[in-house]
Amino acid sequence: MARLPRLFLPSIPQHVIQRGNNRQACFYADEDYRFYLECLAEAARKYRASVHAYVLMTNHVHLLMTPTSAPGISRVMQTLGRRYVRTINHTYRRSGTLWEGRYHASLVQSERYLLTCYRYIELNPVRANITEGPGDYRWSSYACNALGNPDGLIEPHEEYLKLGRKPTERQAAYRALFRVHIDPELLKAVRLATQTNRVLGAEYFQKQIEAALALRITKRKPGPRRREPGSR
Repeated sequence: MARLPRLFLPSIPQHVIQRGNNRQACFYADEDYRFYLECLAEAARKYRASVHAYVLMTNHVHLLMTPTSAPGISRVMQTLGRRYVRTINHTYRRSGTLWEGRYHASLVQSERYLLTCYRYIELNPVRANITEGPGDYRWSSYACNALGNPDGLIEPHEEYLKLGRKPTERQAAYRALFRVHIDPELLKAVRLATQTNRVLGAEYFQKQIEAALALRITKRKPGPRRREPGSR
């Protein structure tokens, strides 16, 4: 499926992925992870984008954010990228690009897919066989969302807040979500949406996005086959 240009709409969550160039490392030490999160927090505040979930893997990152303006996430990623890469290049006496081209992003339908994206992101270390559970990995938002550990970067989405009236209720309900495996077809849909910059959502939601952007984003259904002359 062809990749679309990245789609921008205010108040619609986006699942963002950025990979290291040639799948090479973009974090080399604990200080790098901390500095990336510091840069992300400052850029998100500046451009008014809420960060709901994240995971920093050795050679790529996943972020779940909601912007208040259409270009908000693009500006966050540009500002974050410039500052982080400049410092990493200086620290490790390297030059050139750190990231593999431009980041990928998909718009996410909140009420049906958002909490799946939370889980998809925070389960990355488990799928990569780095840890047995999401709570064993240091560089993700799981400790905040599931255990209540303080993380000034995280702003809970409305769908997360619906999990319970109190923080402890929400955290318990959130942990319960991780006891159920994500359906393989849903995993495939999440990956495809981000790889192709498409929309993760039901058909009616995709139609709403098309109308808002005046852009066709759904795949056209094949028309009837043309008959060859003389065929029956």
